[in-house]
Amino acid sequence: MGLRNFFDSIEPHFHKGGKLERYFALYEMVESFIYTPKMVTRAAPHARDDIDLKRVMSYVVIATFPCVLMALYNTGYQTNSAIASMGLTEVAGWRAWIINLLGIGFDPNSILANLVHGLLYFLPIYIFTLAAGGIVEVIFAIVRGHEINEGFFVTSMLYALIVPASTPLWMVSLGIIFGVLMGKEVFGGTGKNFLNPALVGRAFLYFAYPAAMSGDAIWTPVDGFTGATALGATALHGTQALADMGLSWWDAFFGIMQGSMGETSALACLIGGIVLVYTRIANWRLIAGCVAGTVGFSLVLNLIGSDTNPMFGMPFWWHMVLGGWAFGLVFMVTEPVSAAQTNAGRFWYGVLIGFMVIMIRVVNPAFPEGMMLAILFGNIFAPLIDYFVVRANIKRRAARNA
Repeated sequence: MGLRNFFDSIEPHFHKGGKLERYFALYEMVESFIYTPKMVTRAAPHARDDIDLKRVMSYVVIATFPCVLMALYNTGYQTNSAIASMGLTEVAGWRAWIINLLGIGFDPNSILANLVHGLLYFLPIYIFTLAAGGIVEVIFAIVRGHEINEGFFVTSMLYALIVPASTPLWMVSLGIIFGVLMGKEVFGGTGKNFLNPALVGRAFLYFAYPAAMSGDAIWTPVDGFTGATALGATALHGTQALADMGLSWWDAFFGIMQGSMGETSALACLIGGIVLVYTRIANWRLIAGCVAGTVGFSLVLNLIGSDTNPMFGMPFWWHMVLGGWAFGLVFMVTEPVSAAQTNAGRFWYGVLIGFMVIMIRVVNPAFPEGMMLAILFGNIFAPLIDYFVVRANIKRRAARNA
């Protein structure tokens, strides 16, 4: 009650005419983050539901928790394994100082050591993401006189999970600033953007700083260590490369492999997807369409085959557990603002992305990932898909009522 009374006592200062009117967006952000908004729609003709955007976004953040935990463990595991394989007895840097202070060590067989070491990479990236992107959000909210939209909490979490652990913090900040600014705010803010802001930031970093965002040496942040991603190796030598790496399908499914921090575990993404579909935050048609597009086009390319491109022979079940396919499917394809809005359109939007990710991965092996560009491609075509669906519905109704 004391905290509630405090908010009630200072609230008048932030309303129109108050001395802190200009900073109402900041007050509203903090107050509504702690308490359920006072203004909810309860009468017809609107839906009688107390849920608001903050609660919707909180479900998405909760759904990412399995990916976050796996990001911590696998990042720490890959780093500790690299240290052990190089026979290093001393490791420099502030992270090593903290680990030595805690007496945890760099044992890849220790769950605690892996989690702590991974946390020391993930936490700074997320803090810088939250700070840099949050500043952009606050500035635009104050200038426009709008509320600070909580959609950024989801964007910040997703963005932090799709960058490599070795990404410099200044680069992390630059990417999220570009993503929020050019992917959302220039179009009017949350709900008006047609591109996924987290992917816009990641794409900007990929094309602006390709040496830091691609290549074998970036996935494990240990100086002098080089480790290839499964997709990169497969693009050169086919699925045989996976066996040579000692990577089984189950290893890839659980996420014990090189890659961006939160994208490696298909299992963690599956758990998050179940949460989103169960709570109806994610539309199942988007997921079904993307799976259908991926499976269908993979089977076609498997039948065609190629003597020079080993990616033609990769089966769809490997595509689903490698790279960012699972993470993109669950958290990016299902993003409601940038996706198609009609039910039929959602399915075909998913099909387009599933088709495009296989097209990019297989036909253009120079870019073996593909999911990021496929989703951005789908974002661009989502309004057009909805347009054709609506026109088709109008024609059917006109013919039926002729």
